Amino acid sequence: MKVNQAEFIISAVGPSQYPEDALPEIALAGRSNVGKSSLINCLISRKNLARTSSQPGKTQTLNYYKVNQDLYFVDLPGYGYAKVSKTKREEWGKFIEGYLLNREPLMLVMQLVDLRHPPTKDDIAMYEWLLHMGVPVQVVATKADKIPKTQWPKHLKVVRETLGMPKGVQPLLFSSELKLGKDELWSILEQAIGYGASEESEETVSVEGETPKTEAGTSAE
Repeated sequence: MKVNQAEFIISAVGPSQYPEDALPEIALAGRSNVGKSSLINCLISRKNLARTSSQPGKTQTLNYYKVNQDLYFVDLPGYGYAKVSKTKREEWGKFIEGYLLNREPLMLVMQLVDLRHPPTKDDIAMYEWLLHMGVPVQVVATKADKIPKTQWPKHLKVVRETLGMPKGVQPLLFSSELKLGKDELWSILEQAIGYGASEESEETVSVEGETPKTEAGTSAE
């Protein structure tokens, strides 16, 4: 997808503030500081549209970014940040759960995990919950530039096995710094929202287990 226009729309704190134009939505989930804002900026080729922060737990709303007239990226609050109060974490949990289960335009969740480290308990819980609830999910392993290229296969295997990803489904290797995985991820997103669908779309590779919604990963073979 060629991005001609990208803009921040709203920091929503409830359904009444969600956009009403029914454009497809792609949500980004992940623990604090995993690189969600950097990934958005990379995909839309903008430096600072999605604000990055060194302060974990800063995003406490659903931040909507509109791309062309085609879709929204929705940056969810980061999970697993210990310094946020238990009450606040519970509030966020209910808020995010309501969005993920009830938001009709939601087409896919990109779950970001840090390639450098094994997925955390929160990463595992989120992934298992998304699969259980039938929410389409694509795991994206970020910060690949932080480790040697020769270590990528080993770390990807740890991510896949720790999360317990289904056979034939792989995490997507990504680096905002290197633009690694950018084109491949856009292809996945375009398929998820039906971008450029034509009469021949019936011949395209379908998302694994479309009914109910399940993992939208790439083939391991």
